[in-house]
Amino acid sequence: MSGDAASQAACETPFDAMARPQLPAWQELEAHAAAVSDTSLRALFDSDASRGTRLTAEACGLYLDFSKQRVTDETLQLLVKLARSAGVAERAEAMFRGERINVTERRAVLHVALRAPKSQQIFFDGEDVVPGVHAVLEAMGVFANDVREGRWTGHTGRPIRNVVNIGIGGSDLGPVMACQALRHVSDRSLTLRFVSNVDGTDFAEAVRDLDPAETLCIVSSKTFTTQETMANAGSARDWVLGALEDEAAIARHFVAVSTNADAVAAFGIDTANMFGFWDWVGGRYSMDSAIGLSTMIAIGPDGFRELLAGFHAMDEHFRSAPFDENLPVLMGLLAVWNTTFLGCRTLAVLPYDQYLARFPAYLQQLTMESCGKRVTLAGEPIDPAADGGYTTGPIYWGEPGTNGQHSFYQLIHQGTEVIPCDFIAFANSLNPLGRHHHLLMANVFAQAEALAFGKSSEQLVAEGCAEWLIPHRTFPGNRPSSTILADRLTPALLGSLIALYEHSVFVQGAIWNINCFDQWGVELGKQLAGKIVPELEATDEPELAHDSSTNALIRRYRRMRG
Repeated sequence: MSGDAASQAACETPFDAMARPQLPAWQELEAHAAAVSDTSLRALFDSDASRGTRLTAEACGLYLDFSKQRVTDETLQLLVKLARSAGVAERAEAMFRGERINVTERRAVLHVALRAPKSQQIFFDGEDVVPGVHAVLEAMGVFANDVREGRWTGHTGRPIRNVVNIGIGGSDLGPVMACQALRHVSDRSLTLRFVSNVDGTDFAEAVRDLDPAETLCIVSSKTFTTQETMANAGSARDWVLGALEDEAAIARHFVAVSTNADAVAAFGIDTANMFGFWDWVGGRYSMDSAIGLSTMIAIGPDGFRELLAGFHAMDEHFRSAPFDENLPVLMGLLAVWNTTFLGCRTLAVLPYDQYLARFPAYLQQLTMESCGKRVTLAGEPIDPAADGGYTTGPIYWGEPGTNGQHSFYQLIHQGTEVIPCDFIAFANSLNPLGRHHHLLMANVFAQAEALAFGKSSEQLVAEGCAEWLIPHRTFPGNRPSSTILADRLTPALLGSLIALYEHSVFVQGAIWNINCFDQWGVELGKQLAGKIVPELEATDEPELAHDSSTNALIRRYRRMRG
């Protein structure tokens, strides 16, 4: 067998043989969805006094109430049957074993190794990768403590007071979310800023009030060639040199998270201060790798270890718990049920904690870059409009409560689109202030109740509502939601919460028979932009060969620039 053929064979999995709509469990679910389409949540609760306590699950400090989802016991049984027949457990084990389940890039998917304890062994190509992971974590810990305790100084000998993380996508969204989420336990004497957008305004505003002599820049790019990241890194370099006027300053004010030592050295960064990671770490799964260096500096190595322990606890729960008690499996199955069988196209994630303000944005990349696929693992098209087709990849979005209640909840309650919701809340506030937390939590419970049960015209008549106003004030209800409740937001709890959604996405991908670990849809725009940049910068009028609209826009831009 040729090398290429052998590589291809190594990428094949036993989980993509049968089209999902041909599975008996899939067909049973389609029939079941039609049979229960007129069943309301009100009726389900009226017929089962224990529903609110029975349709729940708990693990890793997270309590999941999914009783307000539009499911019956039969629904759950059929969904679990579908998960088994789709090979979810086998595919999960293949991931934990280090098999190359990312078939289009021929890579393993081993983010679970990033949070494995030293005592665990996880193999890839015959090598235990856990020791290498901990070697990087230990190097990160030494560096983070040196910065936090003032031993790492800038070029002029002054301690570092500001950290600017320069990355994009997974090199930005995870760290910025985690640093905001864990601000309560972070070192408040440090200022952390994040630059991702290639729009110069992002960099300019991030450093406007910072002193270069007290600023450390972390450049996060695996290849050290990412266009947006390197453009911002170049501007940061100019900013530092403009103030300190010595090339040697770069080595004291820049470190890299990368695997390209040559490019890092050419930039002026000492490769001793380069923190690496591996091809089996996908960008959107990388916040607990060296990409999390800014997070470790913010919360300290001990806090980062707590974060990793929370991730690992959920990994173990996902791997070992029965499907009907398994939080990621249940959430993944509910997402499939709502999206594919009930036709819901979006899912709102609504954290009732201001520290989690960036959590929905983080989940957007995790979920939509993973499940935004239109072909199966075997390359067969998935056309929802075709016979045997189905829908994948709901749109994830959201904002923290209670702000969203005064913004988009109107559409969730009374709009024509049914939008499932995940409410995330904590029993104890990290900033107790009067009766604020009771007010906050009352809104969590009230919103889920209102979505589920609504308000009927009969109730409005009994309240004396004017007849002409009744249609406007009627709430249809029967809108599904889940509530995730925990004690308080800690590093460990955040790790478990993130891993919950990571593995939920895995379950969705396995059932839809798609590759959740590539992102080819990101590439085309990058390639076209690479062709257009020199056309925008040319001193002479370039010869354009785009469509008429793009050609006209380029010419208009050049004229407007003079």
